[in-house]
Amino acid sequence: MEAVLIITNLPDRESAAALAQRLIEERVAACVNILSPCTSVYHWQGKVENTAETPLFIKTLRRHYAAVERIIRECHPYELPEIIAVAIAAGLPAYLEWIAAETK
Repeated sequence: MEAVLIITNLPDRESAAALAQRLIEERVAACVNILSPCTSVYHWQGKVENTAETPLFIKTLRRHYAAVERIIRECHPYELPEIIAVAIAAGLPAYLEWIAAETK
């Protein structure tokens, strides 16, 4: 059982909530945190962009990464969405077990 935190950003709270709901309903994530809007500054197609985005923290197991990525790509309006998986090196054992129990 290897837990991961997957991070992505959506352009608004509504699309973030819809993605979170789908991930939970399909049981590929145990919990999705919808964070406060932030400003992302990045290079895109030769220019600097400043974009308001809503970050998501998705808690799941590494074995579900492919399914989570597929769902994000299906729902995401960006041509190139940020999808980053970070291994969870340690955590409260009961919480990590809950992640495993809540995902299919």
